[in-house]
Amino acid sequence: MEQQATGLGDIAARVWRQAGGDPEVAARLTVSGPRTVLPAAFDVTGLAAASVAAATLAAAEFWAARTAEPAPEVAVDSVAACAAFGAEGLFAPVGWDLPALWDPIAGNYRARDGWIRLHTNYACHREAVTRLLKADDSASVQAAVSHWAAADLEAAVVAEGGCAAAMRDRDGWRASPAGAAAEHAVPLAAEARPAPAGDAGPAATAAPARWRAAASGQPYAGIRVLDLTRVIAGPECTKFLAAHGADVLRLDPPGFAEVPALLPETTAGKRTAAVDLATPAGRAAFERLVAAADVLVTGLRADALGKLGYDTAALTALNPALIIASLNAYGWAGPWRDRRGFDSLVQMSCGIAAAGSVAKGSDKPVPLPVQALDHATGYLLAAAVGRALTTRLTRGAVTVIRASLIGTANLLWSLPRPADLGELPPPPKRDQFPLIDTQTAWGPARQVPVPGRIGGVAPAVRLAAGPLGRDQPTWEPAAE
Repeated sequence: MEQQATGLGDIAARVWRQAGGDPEVAARLTVSGPRTVLPAAFDVTGLAAASVAAATLAAAEFWAARTAEPAPEVAVDSVAACAAFGAEGLFAPVGWDLPALWDPIAGNYRARDGWIRLHTNYACHREAVTRLLKADDSASVQAAVSHWAAADLEAAVVAEGGCAAAMRDRDGWRASPAGAAAEHAVPLAAEARPAPAGDAGPAATAAPARWRAAASGQPYAGIRVLDLTRVIAGPECTKFLAAHGADVLRLDPPGFAEVPALLPETTAGKRTAAVDLATPAGRAAFERLVAAADVLVTGLRADALGKLGYDTAALTALNPALIIASLNAYGWAGPWRDRRGFDSLVQMSCGIAAAGSVAKGSDKPVPLPVQALDHATGYLLAAAVGRALTTRLTRGAVTVIRASLIGTANLLWSLPRPADLGELPPPPKRDQFPLIDTQTAWGPARQVPVPGRIGGVAPAVRLAAGPLGRDQPTWEPAAE
């Protein structure tokens, strides 16, 4: 993507156009706040403001469509958007302790010929590293890593079932088979299909009556979202939908251990249930939920659901009206389409961490100041879901959406570099970001509010964050 030197509002309008949004809706947008909030080698502030704006515009557009009213005004503040991009780090328990965000082994290590990042926040990924390297703390891991070439160790960790990324510069990434395949990956790819033929005809995808009701005053009130996402990107999407009224139900296998430090942020506003797709009862429960859902959001690896018997064709057979939104790490083409990946790994792979190192004059990887690829992908996916809901309501067409962290990285590379924006401000202090009081199942806390305003109304988290698997796998009663 070609770089364009633009202001925050211009970047937001550009991203909205790329999502297929109506320019008349974008005309209702106001972006305020400093041009640079999070100083970095890349325009993290522009990415934050634009992705939050796209999600909020899509919610406003759907609200206007379901109420037959003109699109309301939308306001996005750059400080609030950037705070949301650092929400997991800004979350502050009151009177209780939050576990560490990172496993002690996770981090960057100097290999024989460069740098590699090991991601060990999940127990199975940690075990892959410790088993391969025969080391179980950061010092012994570093000693073992120093004997490896970075690319060889990356391949070995992945073959062992773990997660790793050697640091490549931009040219090195583009020259690799995975990088060449991802060269033109876009943040969002959405394909709307017409109503199916047959006796049901357009009725199969007609919006249900509960979509017409907006008594709660929230854009997504009555929308059912089945959430099969983990870590940050997917949960950020579904948290935004929930904050604007959607009934979000997160499903996990029984006993699944999510990164504990993330749960107070990523389960806010949602119900959570456990379903075992390896059992007939679990599959039956899952299929009932799919059949009555409006949206399915999945952050599993590209072929994971298909291997369980639930590819797009199977899901559509269960529910012809289902909007399917999927995200992965390295895109939907090439040798890495099904590779496990996380924000910090993608930054190492695609040249972001290397570019940060050059900009800072450091001999170590310099990543973005926040997990910006995760958060931006989450908001962009929420924008695509909102646009898909409008498409279904107004045209009776159903959309399949694909997003990826590498597509979002390509978008970030296309934005103006901060060096072109003038002198950068110092990094903000923690107390410069807005926080609000909240309640969780673990105790009270202070957290970043969901950013963006529609018609002057703030989004609201109506369900307290809590552990996984605490609810029944059923939908809330419909308000027809």
